[in-house]
This record gives sequence, structure tokens and C-alpha cells, in this order.
Amino acid sequence: MTRRLPRFLLLSTVLIAMTLGLLTCGARPAASYEQSPQFHDGRFHNPAGKSSLGFVGTLGVLWRFMVDKPKDATPPAPIPVQPLTRQALLDAPDDSLWRLGHSTLLMKLDGHFWLTDPVFSERASPMSFMGPKRFHAPPLDIAALPPLTGVIISHDHYDHLDHDAIRALAPKVEHFVTALGVGDRLVAWGVPAEKIQQLDWWQETRVQGLKVTATPAQHFSGRGLSDGNRTLWASWVIDSGSRRIFFSGDSGYFDGFARIGERYGPFDLTLIETGAYDADWADVHMQPEQSLQAHLDVRGKVMMPIHNGTFDLALHPWTEPFERITALAAERGVTLTAPQMGERLDIGTPAPSTHWWRQVGEGAARSR
Repeated sequence: MTRRLPRFLLLSTVLIAMTLGLLTCGARPAASYEQSPQFHDGRFHNPAGKSSLGFVGTLGVLWRFMVDKPKDATPPAPIPVQPLTRQALLDAPDDSLWRLGHSTLLMKLDGHFWLTDPVFSERASPMSFMGPKRFHAPPLDIAALPPLTGVIISHDHYDHLDHDAIRALAPKVEHFVTALGVGDRLVAWGVPAEKIQQLDWWQETRVQGLKVTATPAQHFSGRGLSDGNRTLWASWVIDSGSRRIFFSGDSGYFDGFARIGERYGPFDLTLIETGAYDADWADVHMQPEQSLQAHLDVRGKVMMPIHNGTFDLALHPWTEPFERITALAAERGVTLTAPQMGERLDIGTPAPSTHWWRQVGEGAARSR
């Protein structure tokens, strides 16, 4: 048990730091948010009701993280990353997509670069010295990125919204498109308000010919213990006219996916959360079976599983999301693509997966 104690202390310290962090991160909802059907009693809500483990449930999860963590929750060796350069991005054709890690994706659509949920820091944590640490470095740093037409932010969690990344990105980004309240967070961090558009579910905006629509998700938000659900969470429809992409953000499975499919499908590519799941928080993170069903519900043609391969945020082996979704897709006849970090994906004709994650384990075994 004494070997478990340091991990307990780390988790406790993270929780304390998250609480203290609220003193500086601000972002309280404005009165205008009261017009949102999702907003009442000072917070945003899921139509299905509260999605929270509660204090006792959270303690139970922390205990499981201490005593039930599998040895293969992190890669046994460095994962493959294809490095990127600014020139390579500029030379790439339209309808290109690069996965930079977790849910951070770079897209080139009609000559414009768009980024989702920017996280470039080493840890998804309120502190730089502890908390979930990256399995890999980003394929390129923020300084190497070309000017960005827009950044789309699904919700306000540390593994989707990186304070340092936002500060570094702000000078080179023309537009930030966020769910309600998240834009206020950015303003508090120094992003000019005129660069920000905040959308409620089913609202849309057009930026340089690209139509971006905020659609429902079943999740929660907050950067600490007392600001829960002060900002909204969303999935996103990204429509260039020639290509239509669905970005799930984070969500539990719910009937909203079918409604999105009815209104906006079919999609050339779906970017669906598939990772960091567990039965204890199934209402806010989908199991792989549900991720596949969400893809089918929104009427996707090709599915790309995201929210995996970068951070250790759950109790499953790090390769499990890839393996489960690969098997399920094969059973259901769904076309799946899972590129390496930094690998260019053609949105119109994405290449099939090379199962790169298997090479990590094989390489580590050979080196022993």
C-alpha cells in the first residue's frame, strides 16, 4: 500500500490545484445565456439530466485509478509520429487533415486552415509538473503552424482547451468558434472579443465560406470543483460545400446523434470520440460500440476514432480503443481510418488504417 501512496498524493494535489485555479480562470456566464434552452439555475444542463459521478462516485474512481490501473495503460515505447513542417502544410492539397494528438486536428479546407480543440502542452492538467502526460510530442509546434482562419472548441476541459496554446495561437488565428461561455474564458485569457463567436446548439456561422454549426452533445464542463457546467459543450458540423465533417467533441451516447444525422447528414468523415471510457462515466463518454453507433446515426461514410493515443485518462489499455473499434467496424462493414499522428489524411478518399499501434508493442517486445 505504501507504493500506492504517492499516486494518491498526486491525485489529491491535482484536485486541490483545480480548485485553486478557479480563482484566476473566471468565465462566469453572462445574463444573455439565460436565453439558451440548455441554461437554467446558473448552469448548463443535458436534456437527459445531470451527468456527474458526485463526490462519493469521484472518490471511488480515484481509488480505482490507484489500485486498478493496468500496466499497459501507457505505451511501452514511443509511438510513431510523422513530423510536420509549415511548408508541407502549405503545399498540401485542399481536403487534407492531420491528427496532432487526442482531439486536436488540423484541416485544410478551400485553402483555409482550421484547428479543433487545441492542446499542445505536455500535460492535460492545471499544473505543468503532474497530471496526464502526453505519450508523444505534437507533430509540430504552434510557431510552425501557418496562419489559421479558425479554431473550433468543443468544450472547456483541460484535455480540449489548453491555456498556453490559446495564448500562443491568438495572434495567428482570425476566428475562434466556441460553445456558449467558452468564448468568455478566452476573453479572460486575453483573446480579443471581436475574434470570438459563441454558439448555442443548432446555431451556425459562416467564416470564409465554411459553415460551422454547433450541435448537441451529452457531456459536462469545468476546470475545477466549483465551476461545473458554467460553459456549454457541443459537437460540430463542419461544411465546406464540397466536404461535410462531423466532430463529436466529447459525449455520451444519446438520441441527439440521430437528430444530427437527419438534419445534416450524410458526412464524408466523422471524427468520433473513442477512448477514455468506462462504465462509471458511460453517460459522458461513449463505449466503442456506442461510438460506432453514433457514426451510423449521423450517417457517416468513413469514421476516424479520436480522443485516444495521446493521454492516459481511463482504466483501459492504451491500445484497447483502437482494437475494439477496428473489430466492431469490420463486423458492421464500416470504413475506418486511424492515421498516425502527423500523417496526412485525404478527407475525400482516406487511406485505411495501418494499425500502427500494434507496431509499438511489437517493437518494445523485440527490444527486450
